[in-house]
Amino acid sequence: MMRSLAQSRQDGQESFVLHTHPYRETSLLVEAFTREHGRITMMARGARRPKSALRGALLPFQPLLLSWSGRNELRTLIRCEWRGAYSPLKGQALLCGFYLNELLLKLLPREDPHEQLFAIYEDTLAALGGDHAQGTVLRRFEMRLLRELGYAVILDRDVERGEPVARERSYVYIVERGPVGAAGARTNGVELSGQTLLDMQSGDFGSAATQQQSKLLMRALINHCLGDQVLHTRQLLRDLQEL
Repeated sequence: MMRSLAQSRQDGQESFVLHTHPYRETSLLVEAFTREHGRITMMARGARRPKSALRGALLPFQPLLLSWSGRNELRTLIRCEWRGAYSPLKGQALLCGFYLNELLLKLLPREDPHEQLFAIYEDTLAALGGDHAQGTVLRRFEMRLLRELGYAVILDRDVERGEPVARERSYVYIVERGPVGAAGARTNGVELSGQTLLDMQSGDFGSAATQQQSKLLMRALINHCLGDQVLHTRQLLRDLQEL
């Protein structure tokens, strides 16, 4: 019995809160991204009470140590502690952070550990909180997320000819296959240059053309993975850019 109880409890797990929403009269449901256990759903009992130690602590983008118990899909949160300093996100960087969280909520299966993705997410939040180009930060995270989830993003070869991508050529990226020469493309896809493909492969998003074309490509790839799900933060970011 004691062994079973120990196995059902996790203490001091490195975590980030992705989302919370009210549960019953005084509690919260917490969606957390943890280093060792992946995405976990927890109930924080009484967290909405004025004198609760959890009130004001379960906020997104703050590095936390969470402890919980339970074996079912819904765990019970026991304790929440801060684990070090962080750079608060403000303005559009804050919206970008919520976009990352929504991607993880909708694409990451529950209880599927991704320790490398956790480190990538942590580094991405730090980059958004610093003086970095937000578009570049988002594209790099999107690419790493898809690769972590097992989606092969082919950028360096023409999948139809089996040849290396040439900088000077134009291509069409077919979502379920990869890039093919634009002249021989017989289906719809994302049009982009060989230069953009090679820039993305090397992580160089310096040129305006690469920034624009990579945004369109990643949007198409993520939409494919989402299926019928809608990214609300993406639409919000788009609306703000059009103001």
